[in-house]
Amino acid sequence: MNAESYAQPLALSADLKALQGGALSLSALLDALEARFHATEPAVKAYLPEPNRFRRLRKDAEQLQRRYPDPASRPSLFGALLGVKDIFHVRGFITRAGTDVPPALFAGEEATVISRLKTAGALIVGKTVTTEFAYFEPGATRNPHNLNHSPGGSSSGSAAAIAGGLAQLSTGTQTVGSVIRPAAYCGIVGFKPSFGRVPTKGLVTFSQSADHVGFFTADVAAMRQTAPVVVDGWRPVIKGEERPVLAVPEGEYLRQSTALDAFEAQLRTLEKAGFRVKRIGIFDDIEAIDARHQDLIAAELADQHRDWFPQHSQRYRPRTADLIRYGQTVSTQRVEEARAHRHQLRRRLHQVMDAEGIDLWLCPAAPDVAPRGLDATGSPKMNMPWTHAGLPALSLPAGRGMLGLPLGLQAVAHFNNDEELLAWAAEIEPLFRG
Repeated sequence: MNAESYAQPLALSADLKALQGGALSLSALLDALEARFHATEPAVKAYLPEPNRFRRLRKDAEQLQRRYPDPASRPSLFGALLGVKDIFHVRGFITRAGTDVPPALFAGEEATVISRLKTAGALIVGKTVTTEFAYFEPGATRNPHNLNHSPGGSSSGSAAAIAGGLAQLSTGTQTVGSVIRPAAYCGIVGFKPSFGRVPTKGLVTFSQSADHVGFFTADVAAMRQTAPVVVDGWRPVIKGEERPVLAVPEGEYLRQSTALDAFEAQLRTLEKAGFRVKRIGIFDDIEAIDARHQDLIAAELADQHRDWFPQHSQRYRPRTADLIRYGQTVSTQRVEEARAHRHQLRRRLHQVMDAEGIDLWLCPAAPDVAPRGLDATGSPKMNMPWTHAGLPALSLPAGRGMLGLPLGLQAVAHFNNDEELLAWAAEIEPLFRG
């Protein structure tokens, strides 16, 4: 396996403008996508196989064109090329969730967020590869920057599809680190909104208390075009003159990263550009937070599979089966304590942010660059506490590490300040582009 790069993200904003204005046809867009598929998908393997994919796509495009013949009436995501993580139900597609467990067991109605994206004009390129039931057992997807390295998980195919130019927008989920980490590994933007702001109806559930729907794009501008369609109660942000105050979560949590020299260089870039960076000790109990979160998601996964696992346990892959068996041992009291702790941690973080005047936490989006090999998807430990607290988080491409692989910078805002997070990210992003 060579180290040739297949990374070539597609523009969304420019193409949407051209499609809505009539300067670009859906047919020409799909011709370019098909050529890219032939060149890239056999190596990257971002998608589940689909016979006659482009025949179906062109039929969908013709229907979309007939529905909106007047460019002036076209919706905001008219013609956006969408990859869908294969734990979202989509009308006309089987949901397999990366497993050999019979899909009829977890079939369901189309996910609310997918219906919203289709209504806004998105064209579904196909189902993207996920790890088994969005946990740690990897699929076939490879990192477009280096095929010898993991794309991350569990939203493996969705991140690789953006990085490889096989979609302009894709959906993911995050129960620990399954949006932010693969976005970092693949050198793209990943956005995990505040817990509950994107409906999870129509997903194969992992943990009802921790599942977040998230999204991948090549840049922040594309994410800002997508967010109003999918995030409940989205509101416009009037950009002020003051820059956000940034804070680094010092202590045991931060020391979990093995790329702190690169992170310090990122902070120097921000300070040189005029951003104020504070250093605040936080998460001195990171191991206890991690244990609570693990118990919570394991117990809720076991509950989700309580009727399927006894009959089909031999079809589950080892790491998934181990987590389910562990979840069966977690007491009801421990689960309730962990659920309550999510809100306690959120309040604690808000108190620190308010007392110190902090707008954004900044930290590595992953411990380091994408690990070599395809038998694991990397560690989500840099994402876990923010997911546990349900705060909105975003990964920005922020330079290169070992072997020229991408590094991600994670930014985390106050609960429900998703709009401000994306606005501030648009200010930070240009400092690291190129």
